Amino acid sequence: MTASATGRPGSGSSSGSGAGAGAGYDVIVVGARCGGAPAAMLLARAGYRVLILDRARFPRDTLSTLYIHQPGTALLDRWGLLDQVAATGCPPITSAMHRMGQVAVEGAPTPVHGIHAAYAPRRYLLDTLLAKAATDAGAEFREGCRVTDVVVEDGRAVGVRWRTASGSGTDRAALVVGADGMRSVVADAVRAGTVREHPPLTCVYYGYWEGVPVTRFEAHAVRGRWVGCLPTNDGRTLLAVYFPQAEFEAVRRDLPDAYLGGLAAAAPELYERALAGTRVGPLRGTGTQRNFFRRAAGPGWALVGDAGHHKDSITADGITAAFQQAALLAARLGADLPDPARRQAALERYALDRDRMLAARYSDTLALARLRADRVEARIAGLAHDPAWVQAFFDRAAGTGPDLVPVPGNRSEEVPA
Repeated sequence: MTASATGRPGSGSSSGSGAGAGAGYDVIVVGARCGGAPAAMLLARAGYRVLILDRARFPRDTLSTLYIHQPGTALLDRWGLLDQVAATGCPPITSAMHRMGQVAVEGAPTPVHGIHAAYAPRRYLLDTLLAKAATDAGAEFREGCRVTDVVVEDGRAVGVRWRTASGSGTDRAALVVGADGMRSVVADAVRAGTVREHPPLTCVYYGYWEGVPVTRFEAHAVRGRWVGCLPTNDGRTLLAVYFPQAEFEAVRRDLPDAYLGGLAAAAPELYERALAGTRVGPLRGTGTQRNFFRRAAGPGWALVGDAGHHKDSITADGITAAFQQAALLAARLGADLPDPARRQAALERYALDRDRMLAARYSDTLALARLRADRVEARIAGLAHDPAWVQAFFDRAAGTGPDLVPVPGNRSEEVPA
């Protein structure tokens, strides 16, 4: 992508030898993926002068479960982007199957605002699409621009320092939004404390496969192993195999045998189908499945996406949660950004509502990431005949259950239900 400058005057300032010198901004967003790009887009659509900085150059892939649950696709639809996601060629996912040991349940979540389908687009496609939506809204985007620090004056964030291949500089804004991932430079610089944390529970490896067709989301679990699979672009299937965190070093040393062994243990029929297909590209994985909430906002700053909240990827909730946080931040700020006192009150509401919005999903994720399928197999067997329970199960798995609906408060038009 190429940078898009708004050319509009602002209250901030920029100095240095890089792009955008002399421009001013209401908001600087650090990170242009699933949290930062939608936040920038929504704030630019609200009329604010927005600068996005990202150290990467797009398109660029990243490690991801890919899955966007129905609450996330409903937001894409509201933003006018769902048709573009579908046009990338990733198929709609309208049903799911969860197998715990020998017991399986099949169904689909309740539609969200009329949206039935989930999607799982490759990230180099999705992230580029989201960044373009932000620039189309009027935001300026600088790729290959690494933020090195946050400028803090009198206890308030007022801008960022950045570096590119050709120079360095500083830009100022009324609000700095950190959307720069789990190892957030912004969070470290503003000393956003961790308010809730649990130790890592799993490690995971992902592989893309051809000749292993699936049309739905599938989860297969036995004690100590969990497998997820879903269809993505180019007729490929993503197969993810989860192991206890304590096994990460052993699994990494024994790839790909450990990956195939985990697949065979949790999903023997899927394992046989994989052997008849072809894995495309390397296995990629992580043993850094951190679980935490950082403080979501403070004087002149806010965090969205993995910068402020990260959890095990086993519920594939990261993209959807990032979308929801971006929508919540934009809704809470509304027209209050220019006034310092009202802006700070809006940020405090955002922080409170973010924690309430994500708390139940966080607890669900920790429960699943303990990989104790044998403990729930009997319970599922006793309830799988009940249509109401099955529907509630799939709603909760997608984050659409009634106790997972955010508490919107005021200015809730952009807050997903």
